Amino acid sequence: MRRPIRCFWPLAALLVMTGAARAGGDTARGEQRFVDCAACHAPQPGVANVGPSLTGIFGRKAGTLADFRYSPALKRSGITWTAETLDTFLADPQKAVPNNRMPYAGMPEAADRADLIAYLMKAVK
Repeated sequence: MRRPIRCFWPLAALLVMTGAARAGGDTARGEQRFVDCAACHAPQPGVANVGPSLTGIFGRKAGTLADFRYSPALKRSGITWTAETLDTFLADPQKAVPNNRMPYAGMPEAADRADLIAYLMKAVK
């Protein structure tokens, strides 16, 4: 009969704790990630560039800022922006909301998205 591997549980616990801490994201790295977003989006209120201002995005229904022309697809999406819905959208915008107008291929790395979202939660209140 085989003996159980006792070192597995401490290793598993370490991996879970590291993942959980990482899931919160790093605001400094997120600010660096935002440089790409800043080409189209502003964190200041009332500033619409190619994309809408991101001020107050968390808790807001997608496609509802009056001073920006959204795609019909985004207006109909029913999305209310949370960290989770933004994470899904940023991973692959066209998969999340087919036919939206955001010309962005997506951010495939979950850690990068977590960092960006952590920054946005701090910067765009």
